[in-house]
Amino acid sequence: MALMITDECINCDVCEPECPNDAISAGEEIYIIDPNLCTECVGHYDEPQCQQVCPVDCIPLDPERRETRDELMAKYRLITAA
Repeated sequence: MALMITDECINCDVCEPECPNDAISAGEEIYIIDPNLCTECVGHYDEPQCQQVCPVDCIPLDPERRETRDELMAKYRLITAA
C-alpha cells in the first residue's frame, strides 16, 4: 500500500527529505506522495520514515492503493534498478 498525506498536514517540511524514493513533494496546499514511487520504505528501512518524523500523524496508508510487501519490494527494485 502506498502512503498518503491527509489535509491535517501543516507543511512543516520534515517528511520530504526523509523519503528515500523522492516520492514526497510539495502540492498546491499540502505535501503529496506519488503512489508510483512510494514503497513504504520497503527495501530501505523497516518503517516508513515520513510517518516516523511527522509531528501531526497525518500520513496513513492509502486504502485505495493496496500492495503486498512483495509488490512493494518489486517496486523498490524497479525504482532503484537493484
